[in-house]
Amino acid sequence: MILPDVLDHGLDLVLCGTAPSRASKEAAAYYAHPGNLFWRTLFETGLTPVLLRPAQYREVLRYRIGLTDLCKHEFGSDAELSRDAFDADSLRSKIELYRPAAIAFDSKTAARGFLGRRDVGYGAQPERIGDGISVFVVPSPSGRARSYWDVAPWHEIGAFVAERRRLRSGGAPRSPAGEEHTP
Repeated sequence: MILPDVLDHGLDLVLCGTAPSRASKEAAAYYAHPGNLFWRTLFETGLTPVLLRPAQYREVLRYRIGLTDLCKHEFGSDAELSRDAFDADSLRSKIELYRPAAIAFDSKTAARGFLGRRDVGYGAQPERIGDGISVFVVPSPSGRARSYWDVAPWHEIGAFVAERRRLRSGGAPRSPAGEEHTP
């Protein structure tokens, strides 16, 4: 295993990449390449209240966020991975065991490898895992994928997590227009 999973029970969100990059392998940290937008995006979308550095990757658990990859035994760009590198069954077992509220694949390649279909778009997906775990796809924050970058789907998962946090703290549910409902 190149990078250990950062998983626990009761998470709001698990972020799943395709595989660690060469820079991440060498640094022994998730999303370690200086050109990767991952950590800045977590902060800017409210998923973390502070800007974490790659070496602090385990800190995401404080914010009920987990990290994993679809490919746990190879590293590099998607084109460098072997055809049998993806282990969707193992990932499904982990997600069903830990039961986060949602999983977000941060590349269409990872989402396709897990979902087993080619027509994957960004945002919420129709599939659910286990007993209702939501599935999202967001653009890769890698510098290699910059031409596909769009922060809007990341804001969607930020809003999903923010709503869970608000409800956990005792807030009233919000209507689609953002108005609070009283029970």
